[in-house]
Amino acid sequence: MRLIKEKTFYNKPWYDSYRSMMDRCYREKANNYSNYGGRGITVCKEWNNIEIFEQWVLSSGYEKGLSLERIDVNGNYCPENCRWATKKEQANNRRNTVFIEYKGERHTISEWAEIKGINRSTLNNRYVRGYKGDKLFAKEDLRLCHG
Repeated sequence: MRLIKEKTFYNKPWYDSYRSMMDRCYREKANNYSNYGGRGITVCKEWNNIEIFEQWVLSSGYEKGLSLERIDVNGNYCPENCRWATKKEQANNRRNTVFIEYKGERHTISEWAEIKGINRSTLNNRYVRGYKGDKLFAKEDLRLCHG
């Protein structure tokens, strides 16, 4: 239990996000340290004070069920580069996320799948095979088409 001026934080709904952020940036034995602290990602000085982090949480739109996300996945944890996001939003903001531009719009494969009503795996498989443009987004099963 963490006590600061008779305050506990471990029971706050956002505490796991805070602890995970600190672990992955500073604890070398953490499973995902290599993707964070190991590549130079740090936590801003002010957020090393959990009370200041709590103030940011309360003013930043936190809701239970959201998790802490860095807007720039190569940037540090700080108020200017963080927001609260859903799992779906976080899945679209990863270093390995593929973006496709089509008819002036730019979206991830998952977003295009939802927009076009095509199974995400189907769209991903077509992309990997090199399909582009209209052929990538065709509604029919392209395996059955000839030519």
